[in-house]
Amino acid sequence: MAEPLLAVQGLTKSYDGWSKALDGVSMAVARGEFVSIIGSSGAGKSTLLRCANRLVDPTQGTVSFDGADVTRVKGRDLRQVRRRISMIFQHYNLVYRATSIENVLQGRLGYKSTVAGALGLFSEEEKRRAFEVLDQVGLADFAYTRTDQLSGGQKQRVGIARALVQDPLLMLADEPIASLDPKSSRTVMEQLRWAADELGIACLVNLHQVDFALEFSDRIVALKKGRLVFDGLPSQLDETAIADIYETDEDDGEEAADNAPDAARVVEEAA
Repeated sequence: MAEPLLAVQGLTKSYDGWSKALDGVSMAVARGEFVSIIGSSGAGKSTLLRCANRLVDPTQGTVSFDGADVTRVKGRDLRQVRRRISMIFQHYNLVYRATSIENVLQGRLGYKSTVAGALGLFSEEEKRRAFEVLDQVGLADFAYTRTDQLSGGQKQRVGIARALVQDPLLMLADEPIASLDPKSSRTVMEQLRWAADELGIACLVNLHQVDFALEFSDRIVALKKGRLVFDGLPSQLDETAIADIYETDEDDGEEAADNAPDAARVVEEAA
């Protein structure tokens, strides 16, 4: 069996020294695999993604990526690891005064010296590639449009193009469709699925929308209060499993309850 691209073993993260945002999570992602992470707000989904590329340092456990121990690398070695792990954010993280093409080229900064990056010195090949990926996400006509003039769905596609131009082996997407309408959400999910299928890029995607997870994923992972409670095929995620994942204690408050989907509806619509 091939070695996984990303392997998480016994991952634990505590921000305050006593409560655990992640509690002994172990999972793996294969090359080209599309894995969705579901769970209520506060379940640890974002922390898991940020531990994968060391935006957050784990308290315990290990993260291995493409054969390297991400939890131990530092400096230049960490930078090299991050070149091949791109990230897509819920709120886009774009430079709104800049054009779409300028934002996409930001994905090449990991390959640049500090001076070249600060001066925006990109090669003609990098510029050509940036136009190419904008065309792949359907935004070639908006290459010179400032991103503050784009719709939410278009902004997220610029974020995907920026991630693609990085030439990643793995794309991390943190609630990429949480702020979008249903039509734009589907477009973004189709773009991510295309990247996995056609480019062989593994995708690890945090989602609140269980129906999209069921439709687009090769595998679904669920977190509950920092612990992994499900890891299997979409077909194995039945009503009982979904109800358990989103089950809340009375003390968890209304916000968590509001995030729990109607399990019967989700499974029925995905069938």
